[in-house]
Amino acid sequence: MLVSKAVAAKLYYLREGQGFNHFIYDKLVFNKMKAMLGGRVRFMLTGSAPIAGEVLDFLKICFCCDIMEGYGMTETCAGSCITFPGDPETGIVGGPVQNVKIRLRDIPEMNYLSTSDPPKGEVCFWSPSITKGYFLNPEKTAEAFHGEWLLSGDVGMIKPNGAIKIIDRAKKIFKLSHGEYIAPEKLENVYVQSTFVSQCWLYGHSLRDHVIIFIVLDPDNLKKWASENSIDNNDQILENNTLKTAVFDNFC
Repeated sequence: MLVSKAVAAKLYYLREGQGFNHFIYDKLVFNKMKAMLGGRVRFMLTGSAPIAGEVLDFLKICFCCDIMEGYGMTETCAGSCITFPGDPETGIVGGPVQNVKIRLRDIPEMNYLSTSDPPKGEVCFWSPSITKGYFLNPEKTAEAFHGEWLLSGDVGMIKPNGAIKIIDRAKKIFKLSHGEYIAPEKLENVYVQSTFVSQCWLYGHSLRDHVIIFIVLDPDNLKKWASENSIDNNDQILENNTLKTAVFDNFC
């Protein structure tokens, strides 16, 4: 009961912008957790992939220190943005570090405009630390740059304090929570070649470590398969384990 009250109280004060320390509950509960890291940690950094807001808040109150989230790309030599110290809002990536400039590229077809309120658009980077291009791949290099600005493929929104919040993707790839990149269209084009598949759609989220695929089976080929395997083509055929095995084997 004490721990539950302590967590609830500290989360409330944290989200109200009153910091991650509490005079009473730190002495009773959280100093023990803080001591697990040596007791003198002032701040921590997280990056590589998004972290869920509730996890980030919980870690802040447990270890009694600020945890700042970095954002960048391999092409920008990792972190190019970082959340502002003490910012109570999670799910944002802060502002650019000292050697990086950022601007937003309008995407009219997605209704993301830098002139809107708040400004929205594709996040573009400029910095001496950014790659000059892809090795022996001028076509890929031309796709990745708009003049001297590197296109991130992420759609950002500028918060009132100048911090950036990633809200969408402009490029047709996304990253899962453990850092793996997924190209959904490429995978969909592979799966749809199956004789069983009429349509398919692959979905993923940056806070999850897996993807989900939705498949519509081809009714004609399904009927043909049922006839060849002496299986009744009724409403329950989709629950047939033999069919499931045949569909998955056909993917391979």
